[in-house]
Amino acid sequence: MIKYLLKCKDCNQEFESWFSNSNEYDRLLKLKLLNCRSCESLNIEKSLMAPNLLNTKKKENLKEIKKYKEVRKKLYDYKKFVKENFDYVGENFTYKARSIHYNKKKLKKGIYGSASLKDLKELREEGIKTDIIPWIEDDKN
Repeated sequence: MIKYLLKCKDCNQEFESWFSNSNEYDRLLKLKLLNCRSCESLNIEKSLMAPNLLNTKKKENLKEIKKYKEVRKKLYDYKKFVKENFDYVGENFTYKARSIHYNKKKLKKGIYGSASLKDLKELREEGIKTDIIPWIEDDKN
């Protein structure tokens, strides 16, 4: 995991965000999945940030490592729960969400998939409730 200080080029708001690795920021930026929490602009850039190196010999850093592992485990458990209890609709998420909403379909399971921030904003404006959930990669080990 890596933490970056991000800055909105439109409103100059700064905020921190965690990424699974250094390439994840670039990938999410390219897919236009990073937005400003204040103005929802997609015009985001990394700002300068001092590295926070962990020294595993110190007790407080061992606590940080333990917290990190606990959070990662909770995110993984959440992902597992979603996969087991919701239907994956992939890139058709926006279409399926509208279809369910406007046809007043009652589903046994909810859906999950991919959508751009613009699509999610449009869905919310139409009264369709959506959530963005953290999705971490499975451990290779």
